[in-house]
Amino acid sequence: MKQSEIKELSVAELQEKLKESKKSYADLKFANAISPLENPIQLRFARRTVARIATELTKRELQ
Repeated sequence: MKQSEIKELSVAELQEKLKESKKSYADLKFANAISPLENPIQLRFARRTVARIATELTKRELQ
């Protein structure tokens, strides 16, 4: 998910996306621990998506 897409979402949508992204990242981590993923770069993209959404939520709270 790109930063421009994240900026267009409302706070409620961001919170929902954050919950979904964290669950997706956790699932990927568990799958990778059991057997290596075919594309381990997915972990990096999932982690960065979680960080982007969390950063946008924090930014909006401070404004």
